Amino acid sequence: MTCFVMRMSVLCLAVLVVACTSPQRATIASGQGYGPDPTLPKPRPTLIPIVNIAEAKGWSSGETPHVARGLRVNVFASGLDHPRWLYVLPNGDVLVAETNAPAKHDDGFSLRKVFMAQAMKRAGAATKSANRITLLRDTNGDGVADLRRPFLEGLNSPFGMTLSKGILYVAATDALVAFPYSNGQSRITAAPRKIADLPAGEINHHWTKDVIASRDGTTLYVTVGSNSNVGENGISAERNRASVLQIDPSSGRTRVFASGLRNPNGLSFEPHTRALWVAVNERDEIGDDLVPDYMTSVRDGGFYGWPYSYYGQNIDARAKPPRPDLVARALKPDYALGSHTASLGLTFSETSSLGSAYRDGAFIGQHGSWNRREHNGYKVIYVSFRKGKPAGKPRDVLTGFIGRDNRARGRPVGVTFDKSGSLLVADDVGNIVWRVSRK
Repeated sequence: MTCFVMRMSVLCLAVLVVACTSPQRATIASGQGYGPDPTLPKPRPTLIPIVNIAEAKGWSSGETPHVARGLRVNVFASGLDHPRWLYVLPNGDVLVAETNAPAKHDDGFSLRKVFMAQAMKRAGAATKSANRITLLRDTNGDGVADLRRPFLEGLNSPFGMTLSKGILYVAATDALVAFPYSNGQSRITAAPRKIADLPAGEINHHWTKDVIASRDGTTLYVTVGSNSNVGENGISAERNRASVLQIDPSSGRTRVFASGLRNPNGLSFEPHTRALWVAVNERDEIGDDLVPDYMTSVRDGGFYGWPYSYYGQNIDARAKPPRPDLVARALKPDYALGSHTASLGLTFSETSSLGSAYRDGAFIGQHGSWNRREHNGYKVIYVSFRKGKPAGKPRDVLTGFIGRDNRARGRPVGVTFDKSGSLLVADDVGNIVWRVSRK
């Protein structure tokens, strides 16, 4: 393709996308895209994807998100470099993964790649990865980190972290690695010990990997997202992807625990049933209100539809060749979290000190939509549970990440509880870790 044709093609694409993102009413009220039985309209595939992402602005001095009644919010740490994921150590130290996508290796040209690269830049998501895990410590208990130091450096797009039996496991984009850890240690200089390779390669479409350890430490679970939106790169590119993997930490032996999960993150054990739950980002480009992201418990051997069906056995005709045998056994997720909300963070309120209103349920960090005419997500919500299952409508906990100028002050990602039971929220556009506590 000549430079002139390429420039003209990109210009035409930009015009089409601007037209697509002119203000329109969403087809379904946002509340109908949540819950165990969300409304699912007919698919409306588009030749050019609708791209409407809130331009990154950042927070002004003294500006904070809006917090639910009875709670307060403060800056736990600021000036970070694209903080995405959080983990709290037994002594209360907070680890934050300052990370972003690894460098791309696939050089092939496509209009979709060109425009999506520009959209990610606009969203503040095109920064080079710091490849660092930083330790934050609140030494005087005032709810603000007053000690910060590099804890682990030189990793390859690190994301998930978990501590088990004196070993800190880190899920980098291409490998699960391990380090010895002593309580109170403020820096690790030991070389990483590889436990297992993780799917990466030249495409590596969904690069984030989360990790959690079973209570007895004999099993690790790792999330791996798909290598495409709906299988367009070929099913051979999806080996061990769109899955939760089960890994033996002693041998590195790996198997697929649950599959058909387009982009799973936020692994967490529900405290009453001890069932493993995960937040999942669903597919794009078939309408404002398809397909709802969701959180669900995951069964050993369970298949959850991607790419052949969604939300149970609703067929996606774009997936080729079709697999009616897999659709027939596709499991319906437990709870929809709104379409295109990019729900990433998930944590249960087992150690929460936020009061009785938040005693038994899940907090979800919603990074925010790009493939929707009206923005969706860009907030932290809470869903109450009863007897190990979601019960009731979601409630807003932290909002205001998009200002009146329609620009993003921040975008929430990982959520977890600190040692005091306050909620910590990683904000990768604001470069802040927020702390939500009870008034």
